[in-house]
Formats: sequence, C-alpha cells, structure tokens
Amino acid sequence: MVNVVVVGSQWGDEGKGKIVDWLSERADVVVRFQGGHNAGHTLVIDGVTFKLSVLPSGVVRKNTVGVIGNGVVIDPHALISEIDRLVKQGVGVSPENLKIADNATLILSVHGNLDALREDTSARGTKIGTTRRGIGPAYEDKVGRRAIRVMDLANPDTLPAKVDRLLSHHNALLRGFGREEIDPSVILDELASVAAQILPYRETVWRYLDDKRRAGKRILFEGAQGTLLDVDHGTYPFVTSSNTVAGQAAAGSGLGPNALHYVLGITKAYTTRVGEGPFPTEQENEIGQFLGEKGHEFGTVTGRKRRCGWFDAVLVRQAVSINGITGIALTKLDVLDGLEEIKICVGYRLDGEVIDYFPASQGQQARVEPIYETMEGWKDTTAGARSWNELPAQAVKYVRHVEELIGAPVALLSTSPERDDTILVHDPFQD
Repeated sequence: MVNVVVVGSQWGDEGKGKIVDWLSERADVVVRFQGGHNAGHTLVIDGVTFKLSVLPSGVVRKNTVGVIGNGVVIDPHALISEIDRLVKQGVGVSPENLKIADNATLILSVHGNLDALREDTSARGTKIGTTRRGIGPAYEDKVGRRAIRVMDLANPDTLPAKVDRLLSHHNALLRGFGREEIDPSVILDELASVAAQILPYRETVWRYLDDKRRAGKRILFEGAQGTLLDVDHGTYPFVTSSNTVAGQAAAGSGLGPNALHYVLGITKAYTTRVGEGPFPTEQENEIGQFLGEKGHEFGTVTGRKRRCGWFDAVLVRQAVSINGITGIALTKLDVLDGLEEIKICVGYRLDGEVIDYFPASQGQQARVEPIYETMEGWKDTTAGARSWNELPAQAVKYVRHVEELIGAPVALLSTSPERDDTILVHDPFQD
C-alpha cells in the first residue's frame, strides 16, 4: 500500500484542508506530524463544516484513526476544547479513533505568556508575527530538554521536580521582563486538571504506526503551515518553530522514511502569506486586493488577513526539491478567473545578478526583485470544473506552464472550495 505525505509548498494556507479531506476518505490512518494549534484546516463533510487546529482530519471520519505524533506540541486545553466542539457536532471522539504520542510535548500557560511578551516588547521591524499561542517557547523547552510531555501526566510523583527545572528557566525570563514569577503549584494544578482527559488517548505511536504499516494500511501524513515557514528552510527568522517539510513526517511520527512513498505538495495558483517577512511577488495594489477578496484570504485559526501576490515558481520549485515532491495539488485556480493578464515569477535579480533560487540570507531575501513572465488571462470561468475539458484553453496553458517551471506534475486540480470540484489526474494512494 502507498502512504502519502501532504505538505504546503508555499507559506501555508494553500488549501490543504480540502485536499486532506479528499484524501482522508481513502486513508486508514491520518497523522499530524508537526506544529501546534497555530494552524488550521477547514473540512466540509456532507454539508457540515469542521474547523480543526490540532486534531488530525481523520478523526471526523468513521472508519479512520487520527494520530497526533511526537513532532506536535499540544496545548491540552485547546485539544480538550476542540474535542468537545466535535462531540457537539456529532463526531464520536474516543481512544479508538484518536491516538496521541506519549512523547509529545505539552504547551503550558507560561509558554503563551512568554510568546506574547516577546512579541509585545520586540523592537520595530523585528516582530516575527507569531500567533502568541506558545508554540515557539514549547519547542524551545523540547530542545532544551526541560519539556513536560504527555507521558509525564501519568507520573504525578515526578512532576514537581520537572516543573521546578522548567520554571528555573522561565522565571528568569519573566524577571527579565519585569513580570511576576510563576509558582510551581500553578503549573502542577494546570497539569492535574487535564491529566484525566488526555491520558486515555496516549499511545506508543511509533509502534502503532509500524503495526499498521505491516498490516498494509494506508497512512496519510498531514503537515501544518508550509515549506517557506520551515525553521531551517524557510524565510528565517520569519518562520514557525518546527520543520514543516516532508522529511519531518518520519521524525515527527516515529515511522521510518522508507514508509513515505508519495509526497503531495499543496500549491496555490497564486501566492499568499500571513505575518511578517519577505514576499517578493506581493502585490500591494488592486491585484493584491482582487486576489484577497475573491480568494477569501483570511486565516482559519487567527482570522488574520493574508498578503497576496503572483505565483512564485522559484519558491515552489525550491519546495519541490527540498520535500522531494512527487506531484502537486494546484488549488484556487478559479480565483484567477477574469484577469486580463497573469504574471509568474520565474527568477530574481539580486544586486544586479540574475539568480534562480531564493537565498537563505535575511538581507538578500529582502533585496531580491522578481523577474516576471506575463501570460494571457481567461474570461471564462474555471469554478466548479471537474474535468480538463471544462477548463478554458488559457487556464490549461497556465497550469501546464506552472508544471514546467516547478518541475512537478499536477496530480489534483482544485477549482472551488467544494470537495467534489476537483480534477483528479493521479491518485496519490494508487499503487
């Protein structure tokens, strides 16, 4: 059986929710392998809308198991709230269909407080644009080897020493901000209040997934954010705090990389990003406004308005290489309907030289200037198309040129938010 990894190939918000929903119907297990509740997917199933932020999309399907891998940082209160919300929508969530890695890191209230303090006190021009949900500080504790993990909830006798170690670091930071220190009892009470609700879901996930793989089950790995927000390969420091690329599916789940067979890169037919940082093809004009309004470009979790611009083939080609993308799902093609002309970035000028990649240096990223090709737009609509024959000739030409420029074929083409408005070229789960 083929296992599939879904990753964003831009700055996130590429429309992964619809594609993951479409694929999860074919999967036996759906795994979240990185990130936290700072990113979200919107799924529409039988007319019912589900907004997920940390839960894997498989949870909402009757015959699919959702898994939260060790690469995810979990806010237990947000998780419990999300579970409760799904239950009210008629979704049965139980230890039978939700597994949480026992070695996953927990996000605590102190993490959110520090996240907000850092953003509020950052000098002008140095704000990262975080969601202030404690994701970064939680990952810092993980690599600093002082994190509280899911498994620790089952061992209350050892928690006081671990909390003391954690707070010896964080209270020093709070003193530096001129804020009151946190008493260990606050964190211990916080953990005690969620233990009974979280522990029933804990699982030795690496072993569970290995058993499913050996049994020939189809596993879908879903990532959050996008390649350009990867902490190593993105627009650092304006990135998230985890690795968002396909390789993290193995590290963040405990399943070996030889079990990752097909990498599907979700790619928007134009480009958007949320928050601070470089954006070479951004259009702060009527084109950007057109794309934002027609594409309803607001964040699922935060509601923040997204910055909009032309498709950047250089960035996506780079993402194809870094992730080992097998094929792409091109989304929101219909947003381009009605434009007289459409531009595609095919290279950059940097200090007078032409380059064909996005440099890692923050200073160079800020100085690159896009080189555009201009294509004729189309007047006819692509919205709702479910076959190539229903697409205007210029739209087909645009898609084919995108394939050529990024070096990856289109496996799926999305022409509206509706799940059935999808042109299937190649099923990623096909053997």
